[in-house]
Amino acid sequence: MLTKDARIGFIGTGVMGSSMAKRIMQAGYSMSIYTRTKQKAEALISAGADWEDSIADLAKKCTIIITMVGYPSDVEEVYFSDQGILKNASKGSYFIDMTTSKPKLAIQIAKESEKKGCLALDAPVSGGDIGAKNGKLTIMVGGQEQAFHDVLKLFQAMGENIILQGEAGAGQHTKLANQITIASNMIGVCEAIAYAKKTGLDPERVLDSITAGAAGSWSLSNLAPRMIKGDYAPGFYVKHFIKDMKIALESAEELGLSTPGLALSLRLYQELEANGEADSGTQALIKLISTQQ
Repeated sequence: MLTKDARIGFIGTGVMGSSMAKRIMQAGYSMSIYTRTKQKAEALISAGADWEDSIADLAKKCTIIITMVGYPSDVEEVYFSDQGILKNASKGSYFIDMTTSKPKLAIQIAKESEKKGCLALDAPVSGGDIGAKNGKLTIMVGGQEQAFHDVLKLFQAMGENIILQGEAGAGQHTKLANQITIASNMIGVCEAIAYAKKTGLDPERVLDSITAGAAGSWSLSNLAPRMIKGDYAPGFYVKHFIKDMKIALESAEELGLSTPGLALSLRLYQELEANGEADSGTQALIKLISTQQ
């Protein structure tokens, strides 16, 4: 059960994780952090977070552990290695994986956590760097209802739209549905900006019209302005979006579902990555679309 004297462990303080951890600290919770590159955690350490030298050290000190890492392979290492969470955390701990990862892996973590007398939730997020900074993330949760309510205040420190979608894995499946939606939408946003420029229109003025109509979307409102300004700094990395789309495509194929829009978006982003844009923000797709006009 979450109380103000609970020590929160946070593993993975990248673009998203650092802002999410900061929001939790601002809500009044004590925090221990670990990330592969300590330099990425310096701002949080300066703000009062305790640095731990290993995942094992963090797991032994914290009863609630949040993970926000890059890839499913990272999730596996963090949870299942000898120095990982499951072998070093205390009975009764809560584990919250907020990485976008495989539903099957979320189910596996939940089962192994239960064997240890712990509870696990999969809780991937949407909202990008802006949502993380402002505490307005959408949080999609899978796992036991009691565990969800026990840590709800932590979720409320990071987000606003917080929904328990079902049992373990349901949060990840919901996030994949989210990424499938964004995949095709990003192509449309880029093509719209490229089209507006080709016709000689002021693309910012065009946005003023179309963001308020039926074409409106988060990507159109938040990423299209960055495209127009030539701002390709990552709120969400191209390489991580490719990872998400691959997981979604694999899951869809397992279900026997055809997702042609997702497949097209994945191909375009892989081409963008091959052009050296892996560490750019997803809005950098406009570079590829513009050159193909």
